[in-house]
Amino acid sequence: MNKVGTIKAAVIGAWVLGMLLLFGVNSLTGSNVTAQKKKQDSPQTSSAPIPQKQNPEDFVGTETCQTCHETQFNTFAKTTHAKLTHDASWKGKVVGCESCHGAGKAHVETMAEVVANGTDPKLVHDKKIIYLAGLPSKQVSETCLQCHAGREEHNNYRRGEHWRNDVGCTDCHFAHAPDPSPARNASHTLISENLRQKPDTSVLRMLKGNETQLCMKCHAETKAQFSMPFRHKVLEGLVKCSDCHNAHGGFELKQTRLANFSASDASCVKCHNDKSGPFTYEHGPVTVEGCSSCHTPHGANNPKLLKRNNVFQLCIECHTNTHAIAGSDEEGGAPNTPSFHNLTQSRYQNCTTCHAMIHGSNSHPFFFR
Repeated sequence: MNKVGTIKAAVIGAWVLGMLLLFGVNSLTGSNVTAQKKKQDSPQTSSAPIPQKQNPEDFVGTETCQTCHETQFNTFAKTTHAKLTHDASWKGKVVGCESCHGAGKAHVETMAEVVANGTDPKLVHDKKIIYLAGLPSKQVSETCLQCHAGREEHNNYRRGEHWRNDVGCTDCHFAHAPDPSPARNASHTLISENLRQKPDTSVLRMLKGNETQLCMKCHAETKAQFSMPFRHKVLEGLVKCSDCHNAHGGFELKQTRLANFSASDASCVKCHNDKSGPFTYEHGPVTVEGCSSCHTPHGANNPKLLKRNNVFQLCIECHTNTHAIAGSDEEGGAPNTPSFHNLTQSRYQNCTTCHAMIHGSNSHPFFFR
């Protein structure tokens, strides 16, 4: 290629690059303008309005709401939310209906005009009030978190599976429900007079129903697990889902309660505290992997919720000579079973007959009693 051709190629290349940059910038700018316009034209969906930041003169008080919404007021008056009016720590803050539904002055004026004109209120699209039932689940949850954030139980809600899957607060809780709700039987399988005298305490959280029933609406597979021969007594009402899981989010797998210092599951050792340690001689799977390395937490066909029907089958998954084959017989790996352990004989097939303190021992490195 001669010198003239080289110059022409350079000029054409520069022109093409300039057009690409020009149209690219215009395209991006146009997209941003369009997105901003849509954002301005569309209703607010990122978070609910904060009533406390509105004009104080726009609040009309819960008594005004009672004039038209007497049924809702009567149920709301029995809740913990309604009692905040008399709580000194909430003095000067917005409480009552308008804490969730926003300032009511515009709503009252609009609906008064609608009634005066003889128009059916149901036909009015914009009633100048926040209806949580018509909002996206994340916006509903943001409304609740304005007051309920700041505590460990709710701090991680935005990190949880429920938030990511658009399960909002009002899918499980009912803000207008009496607190406590009418007593419900805690058991799903064993209905007895004794259980009727001990109703499900989960209704104290203003839940829409029994806690276990609410969870199983989505987590239906757990009902089969809790019906196995060996199980945690969840259907019987002795254990609740929230004893082990935090429905409002968390950092652990399956939103389980945080692990304790020994890396064993805190939700497990809360009841099985003899397994919590610390021990002089620790069993690796317990301290590193946790209880679920050997046990199935909800239910199993095997005693003690073990993952295998024979104890020795579970043990030899780690206690083999595979680490020696890999060339690391002096470093790491679980020790192999002794040569005199004939696993074809029943006397050696239940390892915990001798190694009774298998979760940890303070007396012997082989976990003898």
